[in-house]
Amino acid sequence: MDEPREAQSCGCRHKHTPRSEALQADVQKRLNRAIGQLNGVKAMIEDNRYCGDVLTQLAAAESAVRRVSEMVLEEHLRTCVVEEVRQGNDEVIEEVVGLMRRFC
Repeated sequence: MDEPREAQSCGCRHKHTPRSEALQADVQKRLNRAIGQLNGVKAMIEDNRYCGDVLTQLAAAESAVRRVSEMVLEEHLRTCVVEEVRQGNDEVIEEVVGLMRRFC
C-alpha cells in the first residue's frame, strides 16, 4: 500500500494496524490535559508566579506526557513490533531497545 505524498515527503510512516478508537480518545484526552497544563505554566511564568508552583505544574505536565508515551509504546509493542517479528524482522527489537532507553 502506498503512503500519502505528505508521509513520503516528511519521512513519516503509518501503522499497518489502526489504533483503537478507545486508545485514540484516551491519548487525545491526556494530550489535551498536558497542553492545558503547559499553557498554565506559560501563564504562570508571564505572571511571575513562585518557582516552586511552576515546577509542580511542570512535573504534572511531564507526568501526563510520560503516561501518553507509555501508552503509545505499549501499543507499539503489541502491534507493530509483533507484526514485524512475525514477518521475520528481528531488527525491530533494536528499535524498541532504543525507544525504551529514551524513557529510562
